Amino acid sequence: MRHARVLVVDDEPTIADGLRMVLSADGYAVRVAGTLASALGEQADHDFDLAVVDMVLPDGDGLSLLKELKSRDPSLEIIVVTAHSSVPKAVEAIKAGAFYFVGKPFDPDELLALASKALERRRLVAETSDLRRRLVEQAADGQIIGSAPSMQRVFELVESVATSDASVLIVGESGTGKELVANAIHDKSARRDGPWVKINCAALPKDLIESELFGHVKGAFTGATTDKAGLLEEANRGSLLLDEITEMPIDLQAKLLRVLEDRTFRRIGGAKSISSDFRLISSTNRDSILAAKEGHLRQDLYFRINTVTITIPPLRERAEDIPVLVRAFLERYRSKHGRPVEGIAPDAYRQLLANGWPGNVRELQHAVEHAVLVARGREITVSDLPETTQGGQAVVAKAVPTGSLEEIERASILRALESTGWNKQAAAALLGLRRPTLYSKMRKHDIPQRRA
Repeated sequence: MRHARVLVVDDEPTIADGLRMVLSADGYAVRVAGTLASALGEQADHDFDLAVVDMVLPDGDGLSLLKELKSRDPSLEIIVVTAHSSVPKAVEAIKAGAFYFVGKPFDPDELLALASKALERRRLVAETSDLRRRLVEQAADGQIIGSAPSMQRVFELVESVATSDASVLIVGESGTGKELVANAIHDKSARRDGPWVKINCAALPKDLIESELFGHVKGAFTGATTDKAGLLEEANRGSLLLDEITEMPIDLQAKLLRVLEDRTFRRIGGAKSISSDFRLISSTNRDSILAAKEGHLRQDLYFRINTVTITIPPLRERAEDIPVLVRAFLERYRSKHGRPVEGIAPDAYRQLLANGWPGNVRELQHAVEHAVLVARGREITVSDLPETTQGGQAVVAKAVPTGSLEEIERASILRALESTGWNKQAAAALLGLRRPTLYSKMRKHDIPQRRA
């Protein structure tokens, strides 16, 4: 982070000037203060990304200054400069939130390396905080959530196709969020101010689907006492979602195909042609190619509706998203139901990570809401989770490796990392470890920090 703003606090002019020169030469914008009071004054007047603070000051100690600086700006990273005799004090400063300490006389290269690492941590913390905020906002707004690479690809496709009028086919298992993706496409399109019409083809009987789609005129069939506009008509200048399109009767698929060719149709029993300018979005929980081969979906209609296909991965294939989903749903339902639940016990967290989630995100969402409602304390425990989530075994318990204890430990860590997409927080929870302990064990076993 070149051009980052750094506050140097040291009452020894020679050291303060040395710090300023080293940091300035590397592209940082530096301001210097010689006392605790002047340092707080500088912070009041300027926003800093990093502070380099001496432990001994004429009007107080650096530890007090550190605590005050952090209380005013928790995101500020602080490096402590200390003499050898002050090392125990520096360790205390680390516990109080300092990033690290450097001894006097300091090595310029060591100082610059620490400054770079401290600022990188600040950036990552800010990104994580921003991600969590956006995830909670997305969950509250009913938007689809995901940070896994496979979900990023979904988001990229949504952004690419939304502004066009191309027909989109969304494929995914039940509960993966197909309707949320469809919503996003419509909301980001030029038709967002037009009608957004949806029909679930699996939820209505054949004759009712046709009437719902095309509408009917009075007397067209028993019970048709008035003219009724269909959803194709209502979707004019907007978008139409045909959910579970592979469940639509084959003969009705043929009629839909003709509509898609020229965007005209007739109401049931009617003689007048009606035009409708709509953008078609379809979805299915079946393998669309297989559905076409097996006769559940006309091949000619398949080619009409899948100008672009967006495939949403099941939750079991993006386990790294479980932690962010759980946090987003926890925040949503604790607010919605006015519950004091603030977190999840480690064993309950491991259970959530270990579950196969056949119902995907929808099942996880319902599990978290259930737990929030029944939790008796500020933390969700295993007993608060639905019974359907309590029978699974942790991924790391499967295919137990053999060998020495060190070989078993290394294999278990790798299995946990693989099963969570190398999400360290999720892997640590799955293993029953604190994240710093997991990092330590990864270094011990020479496991890289990122997937090879």
